[in-house]
Amino acid sequence: MIKKKKGISIILPAYNEEANIWSVLNDAIGYLKTLKDPWEIIVVDDGSKDDTAKIVNDFSKHHRRIRLISHPNNLGYGRSLSDGFAAGLYDYVFFTDADRQFDLKALDIMWPVAKTGVIDLVIGYRLNRKDPFSRKALSRLYNILADLLFNLDVKDIDCAFKIFKKEIFKKIKIEDNNFFVNTEILAKARHFNYKILEVGVPHFPRKAGKSTVSFKYIPLTIREIIRIKKNLRKL
Repeated sequence: MIKKKKGISIILPAYNEEANIWSVLNDAIGYLKTLKDPWEIIVVDDGSKDDTAKIVNDFSKHHRRIRLISHPNNLGYGRSLSDGFAAGLYDYVFFTDADRQFDLKALDIMWPVAKTGVIDLVIGYRLNRKDPFSRKALSRLYNILADLLFNLDVKDIDCAFKIFKKEIFKKIKIEDNNFFVNTEILAKARHFNYKILEVGVPHFPRKAGKSTVSFKYIPLTIREIIRIKKNLRKL
Protein backbone atom coordinates (compact mmCIF):
# COMPACT_ATOMS: atom_id res chain seq x y z
CA MET A 1 0.00 0.00 0.00
CA ILE A 2 1.30 3.46 -0.93
CA LYS A 3 1.66 5.66 2.13
CA LYS A 4 -0.10 8.99 1.78
CA LYS A 5 2.04 12.12 1.87
CA LYS A 6 1.72 14.65 4.67
CA GLY A 7 -0.29 17.61 3.44
CA ILE A 8 -3.75 18.66 2.32
CA SER A 9 -5.70 18.03 -0.88
CA ILE A 10 -8.23 20.78 -1.64
CA ILE A 11 -11.25 19.37 -3.48
CA LEU A 12 -13.47 21.80 -5.40
CA PRO A 13 -16.61 20.24 -6.92
CA ALA A 14 -17.88 22.48 -9.72
CA TYR A 15 -20.86 22.54 -12.04
CA ASN A 16 -21.38 25.45 -14.44
CA GLU A 17 -19.16 27.77 -12.40
CA GLU A 18 -17.39 29.59 -15.24
CA ALA A 19 -18.30 32.95 -13.67
CA ASN A 20 -16.63 31.99 -10.38
CA ILE A 21 -13.93 29.41 -10.95
CA TRP A 22 -11.10 31.73 -12.06
CA SER A 23 -11.50 33.93 -8.98
CA VAL A 24 -11.85 30.89 -6.72
CA LEU A 25 -8.59 29.39 -8.00
CA ASN A 26 -6.74 32.68 -7.97
CA ASP A 27 -7.78 33.41 -4.38
CA ALA A 28 -7.04 29.82 -3.32
CA ILE A 29 -3.51 29.89 -4.69
CA GLY A 30 -2.87 33.24 -3.04
CA TYR A 31 -3.87 31.80 0.32
CA LEU A 32 -2.33 28.34 -0.02
CA LYS A 33 1.08 29.80 -0.83
CA THR A 34 1.15 30.98 2.79
CA LEU A 35 0.87 27.40 4.10
CA LYS A 36 4.04 25.66 5.19
CA ASP A 37 2.53 22.25 4.44
CA PRO A 38 2.31 20.62 1.00
CA TRP A 39 -0.98 21.15 -0.83
CA GLU A 40 -2.76 20.58 -4.10
CA ILE A 41 -6.05 21.65 -5.66
CA ILE A 42 -8.31 19.16 -7.44
CA VAL A 43 -11.26 20.60 -9.33
CA VAL A 44 -13.93 18.03 -10.17
CA ASP A 45 -15.96 19.37 -13.06
CA ASP A 46 -19.27 17.52 -12.98
CA GLY A 47 -20.22 17.64 -16.65
CA SER A 48 -20.52 21.43 -16.85
CA LYS A 49 -22.17 22.80 -19.98
CA ASP A 50 -20.16 26.03 -19.83
CA ASP A 51 -16.41 26.74 -19.89
CA THR A 52 -15.65 25.70 -16.30
CA ALA A 53 -13.37 22.82 -17.36
CA LYS A 54 -11.59 24.91 -20.00
CA ILE A 55 -10.80 27.66 -17.49
CA VAL A 56 -9.44 25.13 -14.98
CA ASN A 57 -7.40 23.39 -17.66
CA ASP A 58 -5.90 26.70 -18.80
CA PHE A 59 -5.15 27.61 -15.19
CA SER A 60 -3.44 24.27 -14.53
CA LYS A 61 -0.96 24.89 -17.36
CA HIS A 62 0.57 27.64 -15.25
CA HIS A 63 0.10 26.05 -11.83
CA ARG A 64 1.33 22.47 -11.52
CA ARG A 65 -0.45 21.89 -8.21
CA ILE A 66 -3.88 22.26 -9.82
CA ARG A 67 -5.48 19.17 -11.32
CA LEU A 68 -8.74 18.72 -13.19
CA ILE A 69 -11.06 15.72 -13.08
CA SER A 70 -13.75 15.94 -15.76
CA HIS A 71 -16.97 13.94 -15.65
CA PRO A 72 -18.39 13.31 -19.13
CA ASN A 73 -21.84 14.16 -17.80
CA ASN A 74 -23.48 15.27 -14.56
CA LEU A 75 -22.88 12.45 -12.06
CA GLY A 76 -23.81 14.36 -8.91
CA TYR A 77 -22.27 16.26 -6.01
CA GLY A 78 -21.55 13.17 -3.93
CA ARG A 79 -19.81 11.45 -6.82
CA SER A 80 -17.70 14.57 -7.40
CA LEU A 81 -16.55 14.54 -3.77
CA SER A 82 -15.89 10.81 -3.80
CA ASP A 83 -13.77 11.03 -6.96
CA GLY A 84 -11.90 14.03 -5.61
CA PHE A 85 -11.13 12.35 -2.29
CA ALA A 86 -9.90 9.22 -4.07
CA ALA A 87 -7.58 11.26 -6.30
CA GLY A 88 -6.02 13.22 -3.44
CA LEU A 89 -2.31 12.65 -2.90
CA TYR A 90 -2.18 13.80 0.71
CA ASP A 91 -3.30 12.39 4.04
CA TYR A 92 -5.93 15.09 4.61
CA VAL A 93 -8.72 16.06 2.24
CA PHE A 94 -10.66 19.29 2.42
CA PHE A 95 -13.60 20.36 0.32
CA THR A 96 -15.50 23.53 -0.34
CA ASP A 97 -17.72 24.74 -3.16
CA ALA A 98 -16.50 26.76 -6.14
CA ASP A 99 -19.14 29.48 -5.71
CA ARG A 100 -17.14 32.05 -3.68
CA GLN A 101 -19.40 31.78 -0.63
CA PHE A 102 -16.47 30.74 1.57
CA ASP A 103 -13.00 32.15 2.16
CA LEU A 104 -10.12 29.69 2.48
CA LYS A 105 -8.59 31.94 5.14
CA ALA A 106 -10.94 30.17 7.56
CA LEU A 107 -8.52 27.25 7.24
CA ASP A 108 -6.19 29.27 9.49
CA ILE A 109 -8.28 27.95 12.39
CA MET A 110 -9.24 24.52 11.08
CA TRP A 111 -6.05 23.22 9.52
CA PRO A 112 -3.74 23.56 12.57
CA VAL A 113 -6.29 21.60 14.60
CA ALA A 114 -6.80 18.94 11.93
CA LYS A 115 -3.14 18.18 11.30
CA THR A 116 -2.47 17.41 14.98
CA GLY A 117 -4.20 14.11 14.22
CA VAL A 118 -6.30 14.24 17.38
CA ILE A 119 -9.53 15.05 15.51
CA ASP A 120 -10.72 12.96 12.55
CA LEU A 121 -13.18 15.45 11.02
CA VAL A 122 -12.98 19.23 11.42
CA ILE A 123 -16.19 20.68 10.01
CA GLY A 124 -17.41 24.22 9.52
CA TYR A 125 -20.72 25.78 10.36
CA ARG A 126 -21.83 28.99 8.65
CA LEU A 127 -21.75 32.16 10.74
CA ASN A 128 -24.48 34.62 9.70
CA ARG A 129 -25.40 32.50 6.69
CA LYS A 130 -25.91 34.58 3.53
CA ASP A 131 -28.57 32.53 1.71
CA PRO A 132 -32.24 33.25 0.95
CA PHE A 133 -34.64 32.78 3.87
CA SER A 134 -36.42 29.85 2.19
CA ARG A 135 -33.18 27.94 1.77
CA LYS A 136 -32.08 28.61 5.34
CA ALA A 137 -35.48 27.51 6.68
CA LEU A 138 -35.43 24.30 4.67
CA SER A 139 -31.87 23.61 5.80
CA ARG A 140 -32.85 24.16 9.43
CA LEU A 141 -35.72 21.68 9.17
CA TYR A 142 -33.47 19.16 7.48
CA ASN A 143 -30.82 19.51 10.18
CA ILE A 144 -33.42 18.79 12.86
CA LEU A 145 -34.73 15.73 10.99
CA ALA A 146 -31.28 14.30 10.24
CA ASP A 147 -30.15 14.85 13.81
CA LEU A 148 -33.17 12.98 15.14
CA LEU A 149 -32.60 10.06 12.77
CA PHE A 150 -28.82 9.79 12.99
CA ASN A 151 -27.92 11.53 16.26
CA LEU A 152 -25.39 13.70 14.43
CA ASP A 153 -25.26 16.51 17.01
CA VAL A 154 -23.81 19.09 14.58
CA LYS A 155 -24.95 22.64 13.84
CA ASP A 156 -24.73 22.73 10.05
CA ILE A 157 -24.72 19.37 8.28
CA ASP A 158 -24.39 20.63 4.72
CA CYS A 159 -21.79 23.33 5.29
CA ALA A 160 -19.33 22.88 2.42
CA PHE A 161 -16.20 23.54 4.45
CA LYS A 162 -14.83 20.32 5.92
CA ILE A 163 -11.47 18.63 6.52
CA PHE A 164 -11.18 14.86 6.90
CA LYS A 165 -8.37 12.45 7.58
CA LYS A 166 -8.27 10.57 4.31
CA GLU A 167 -7.90 7.27 6.14
CA ILE A 168 -11.50 7.46 7.42
CA PHE A 169 -12.66 6.53 3.93
CA LYS A 170 -11.23 3.05 4.40
CA LYS A 171 -14.29 2.50 6.61
CA ILE A 172 -16.67 5.16 5.32
CA LYS A 173 -17.72 4.09 1.84
CA ILE A 174 -19.58 6.90 0.09
CA GLU A 175 -22.70 5.52 -1.57
CA ASP A 176 -24.70 8.68 -2.26
CA ASN A 177 -24.01 10.51 -5.52
CA ASN A 178 -25.97 13.65 -4.67
CA PHE A 179 -26.44 16.22 -1.90
CA PHE A 180 -27.14 13.68 0.85
CA VAL A 181 -23.42 12.92 0.91
CA ASN A 182 -22.68 15.25 3.85
CA THR A 183 -25.26 13.50 6.01
CA GLU A 184 -23.99 10.10 4.94
CA ILE A 185 -20.37 10.91 5.84
CA LEU A 186 -21.31 12.36 9.23
CA ALA A 187 -23.73 9.53 10.07
CA LYS A 188 -21.09 6.92 9.30
CA ALA A 189 -18.43 8.91 11.16
CA ARG A 190 -20.66 8.87 14.26
CA HIS A 191 -21.30 5.16 13.76
CA PHE A 192 -17.57 4.43 13.74
CA ASN A 193 -16.94 6.81 16.67
CA TYR A 194 -14.66 9.17 14.79
CA LYS A 195 -13.89 12.43 16.57
CA ILE A 196 -15.64 15.50 15.12
CA LEU A 197 -14.94 19.15 15.89
CA GLU A 198 -17.08 22.07 14.66
CA VAL A 199 -15.66 25.50 13.84
CA GLY A 200 -17.61 28.61 12.86
CA VAL A 201 -16.64 30.00 9.43
CA PRO A 202 -17.66 33.22 7.64
CA HIS A 203 -20.22 32.92 4.85
CA PHE A 204 -20.77 35.25 1.91
CA PRO A 205 -23.53 35.88 -0.66
CA ARG A 206 -23.18 34.15 -4.01
CA LYS A 207 -21.82 36.77 -6.44
CA ALA A 208 -22.37 34.93 -9.72
CA GLY A 209 -23.96 31.78 -11.11
CA LYS A 210 -26.76 29.96 -9.37
CA SER A 211 -27.11 27.15 -6.89
CA THR A 212 -28.04 23.72 -8.22
CA VAL A 213 -29.75 22.74 -4.95
CA SER A 214 -33.53 22.66 -5.38
CA PHE A 215 -36.71 21.21 -3.93
CA LYS A 216 -36.61 18.45 -6.56
CA TYR A 217 -33.99 16.69 -4.40
CA ILE A 218 -36.36 16.27 -1.45
CA PRO A 219 -37.88 12.91 -2.58
CA LEU A 220 -34.42 11.61 -3.47
CA THR A 221 -33.07 12.71 -0.09
CA ILE A 222 -35.89 10.95 1.76
CA ARG A 223 -35.11 7.78 -0.16
CA GLU A 224 -31.42 8.10 0.70
CA ILE A 225 -32.21 8.65 4.38
CA ILE A 226 -34.15 5.38 4.47
CA ARG A 227 -31.42 3.51 2.58
CA ILE A 228 -28.51 4.76 4.71
CA LYS A 229 -30.48 4.16 7.91
CA LYS A 230 -30.92 0.52 6.88
CA ASN A 231 -27.29 0.17 5.81
CA LEU A 232 -25.97 1.56 9.09
CA ARG A 233 -27.61 -1.32 10.91
CA LYS A 234 -25.51 -3.72 8.83
CA LEU A 235 -22.15 -2.07 9.57
